[in-house]
Amino acid sequence: MPEAEKPRLPLLRGVVHPWHHDIFGHMNVRHYAPFFDDATFHLYAALGVGISQMQDDFGVHIVTAKAETNFLQELKAGDIFLIDGAVVRLGGKSCTHHLRMIHAETGRIHATYDLTEVFFNPETRRSAPMPEPIREKMARFLL
Repeated sequence: MPEAEKPRLPLLRGVVHPWHHDIFGHMNVRHYAPFFDDATFHLYAALGVGISQMQDDFGVHIVTAKAETNFLQELKAGDIFLIDGAVVRLGGKSCTHHLRMIHAETGRIHATYDLTEVFFNPETRRSAPMPEPIREKMARFLL
């Protein structure tokens, strides 16, 4: 399937409020992180792999190893946005996701978020192989 046709998952909708503003009159960088973090939790559910299911069925959960936000265009109070996402890499013990914050009215991308997460065994406190059933579900959304 060509990349343009591959599914991106709608994850979160939000609105920018005046209290998100900094002294320059736009949403401060500190407020992007909670929106993207919340969207990441929705990502696993949208993939059909709930975080509680990971732990209950496979004895693993995910931990963030790296997160990078790119700020492309400022957002102001009253702007509404949605965050969508996709899987961009599947490794043996980790995966990388690409999320986009998109203005709901204009379609303009305001920020992107690249997130690498590692599968983690809480009993051993070490990384763990990605369970094959999780890999199969995530592979459907691999760009």
